[in-house]
Amino acid sequence: MGTLKCYTYLMDSVQVQPDVFAKDCPSRQVLDRIGDTWSVLVVSLLADGPQRYTTLQRQIEGISPKMLTQTLRALERDGLVTRTVHAVVPPRVDYALTRLGESLLRLVAELEKWAMTHIEDVLTARAAYDSV
Repeated sequence: MGTLKCYTYLMDSVQVQPDVFAKDCPSRQVLDRIGDTWSVLVVSLLADGPQRYTTLQRQIEGISPKMLTQTLRALERDGLVTRTVHAVVPPRVDYALTRLGESLLRLVAELEKWAMTHIEDVLTARAAYDSV
């Protein structure tokens, strides 16, 4: 039995540090999750507290129902979001950040701020690149 290329849990009594540059390291999957456009937008919206699915869908222009569902499930699987089903008719489901998800808020806010601050620079660079 082999060992992991990065640390996620103890395996074969060998503990290796996380390495996002290692192809098979689960930390790369986490980086993919938190760097995904839809995940960033969902986390940002949940910063204000629990939200219903339909509220999230209305606020994130361009996201398909399938993609929103996949994003929410992935965030829940990674422990960043909780899903609470209320026993009412019609059924009501709320999504909220966990403590782990809340730990991303500052990072997500900085990413949003950077994107809004530098959009003109990026568009100028794209235009220059595309004109060559």
